[in-house]
Amino acid sequence: MITTTAPTISATGITAPSYADIFAYLQAQYRSIYGADLYLEADSQDGQFLGVLAAAINDANAVAIGIYNSFSPSTATGAALSSNVKINGIAREVPSFSTVDLTLTGQAGTTINNGVVSDIAKNRWSLPATVTIPSGGTITVTAVSQALGAIAAAAGTVTTIATPTLGWQSVTNPVEAAPGAPIESDAELRTRQTISTALPSQSILDGIVGAVAGVSNVTRYVAFENPTDTTDANGIPAHSISLVVEGGDVAAIASQIALKKTPGTGTYGTTSQIVNDAYGQPTTINFYRPTDVPITVNITVKALTGYSSDIGDQLKQALVDYINALVIGGDVLLTKLYLPANLFGSVASGSYEVTSLLIARDGGTPASADLVMAFNEVAVGDLALVTLTVA
Repeated sequence: MITTTAPTISATGITAPSYADIFAYLQAQYRSIYGADLYLEADSQDGQFLGVLAAAINDANAVAIGIYNSFSPSTATGAALSSNVKINGIAREVPSFSTVDLTLTGQAGTTINNGVVSDIAKNRWSLPATVTIPSGGTITVTAVSQALGAIAAAAGTVTTIATPTLGWQSVTNPVEAAPGAPIESDAELRTRQTISTALPSQSILDGIVGAVAGVSNVTRYVAFENPTDTTDANGIPAHSISLVVEGGDVAAIASQIALKKTPGTGTYGTTSQIVNDAYGQPTTINFYRPTDVPITVNITVKALTGYSSDIGDQLKQALVDYINALVIGGDVLLTKLYLPANLFGSVASGSYEVTSLLIARDGGTPASADLVMAFNEVAVGDLALVTLTVA
């Protein structure tokens, strides 16, 4: 029997008695006043009255717990979490626009004002307000979709100049577009808040990662450091760092790397951007955009009682979601795929049996073997690449 109906705060956090415990406590107190032989169950008038009181106390306790938890980023939700993360200098992401890195080619010195390009699907992409083609004749910039949300553009499909400019000759996108995102969920914001605390860290690399993670629209990232005197297994030169970053503006990412890295440290990658320091001196910053690796999945199941095509669709979606959630450079392990393939945690998991699971990368022949990703590759799942056979 509880001794109080109020919440209790201890070293482990805040707790409160359940509704049943509160109701039992009120019954005991009521009987201590009016007699132990009183009938106070839920089908009596007095019992119903005590139930109303217990419900009111239970609701108040729930609010108290919510208020207590709202003070911590790890437990706060909604507006409270949005307010908490401001301490770290970040804010909840709102629905964003897709971005794509473009290579512009033209005559040196050509200035493009408010340039617009389009892809083969007629989606329009806006260049930065002013772009000047350097002496080399090419420049990499990040364009923003004019439509909000996840606008897709495969590599080599953004090739049309919608605002012709004298001296601007061609445009293409060497990598596919980074799709925009919906409003940031609580779980995603908590993760970004945790990473943001790395900004003042003692490790320089941690500080760079934290700074890049805070760039708007950056979705996934990974960093590598080669402190040795020789090129490492990933091909990163001696005394260099290499970041692989998905999403975000190429210039903003390069600026954060330049701001945080130590003097003399090289940067490595296929995406290059010139950044001027506080004294106007240009520095070339290099990093990678992840290389997408499409994953083919062939799965065979034996239908049991209760199986339906809807369950098959759930199975396929679970596999795609799992693959797309892998980190950059994360291998696709065959045994790990059996967890989403079996829909564990769902009542539908008992309606079929997985009898075969084969996978492949880059359109290869599916086999029963793990798929190894390079450090700058990321596995990509697609429903069109999942073949489900029901035996």
